[in-house]
Amino acid sequence: MAKVKPRVKVPKKASANEVVTIKTLISHPMESGQRKDKKTGEAIPRKIINKFAATFNGEPVFMANIEPSVSANPYIEFQMRVPESGSVRFEWTDDDGSVYDLEKKITVA
Repeated sequence: MAKVKPRVKVPKKASANEVVTIKTLISHPMESGQRKDKKTGEAIPRKIINKFAATFNGEPVFMANIEPSVSANPYIEFQMRVPESGSVRFEWTDDDGSVYDLEKKITVA
């Protein structure tokens, strides 16, 4: 499998209490477990991102449970209010327990 790579787009600066749009994308095959390997005929094991969470300065701002019907490379967009300068932490959890994370800072001007 190709390397799982999370990417996010977060504004670097915002005004106090401004509502900003956050965009996330993670490169992941989202294998449902329903397909078979063309060479061996064996089922390809299920491997999906099943949870996504975003926190701002440790407080939850967005959470989602992701199902097998979501396509490869899931894209998630949401809005959040920025009360103060801080860090947004993103976590994607895989079926096997792997957690892919990324953190971005937002400065209130």
